[in-house]
Amino acid sequence: MTLVSELPGRFCSIAAALQVVGDRWSLLAVREVSFGHHRFGEILEGTGAPRDRLSARLKALVEAEVLERRQYSDAPPRSDYHLTPAGKDLLPVLRSLMAWGDRWAVETPPVTLLHHDHELEPTTVCGTCGERVHGADVHRRSNTPPA
Repeated sequence: MTLVSELPGRFCSIAAALQVVGDRWSLLAVREVSFGHHRFGEILEGTGAPRDRLSARLKALVEAEVLERRQYSDAPPRSDYHLTPAGKDLLPVLRSLMAWGDRWAVETPPVTLLHHDHELEPTTVCGTCGERVHGADVHRRSNTPPA
């Protein structure tokens, strides 16, 4: 995995995150595993990725500790994929990306996420004060000295 300090441009956690999960096949693989599709063939079918590319992305996601391989058969040896805590932390990102796609990228959403008995409306809430986060209320503080 490339460290953020090795990336060109502004020192940024978004750039570092995109080094790990910033392509279509990586995020779709995480989506499939979150849907309970743990075996390579299931992930392949759900993503539509080329076999070799999916294999490379799964390997990279395991190396980045987003997914973990678990052996489920000794003879022949076979493993499947499961979300790690880092992978589970991506699920709100996927839900937000899905909400954006529903609004801006497709005419009719192919899936609706439900929360209990109603449609889920993904939002960001401050974990400290519990308030809903609005763009105008967010500011940034630099934690690194200027170059």
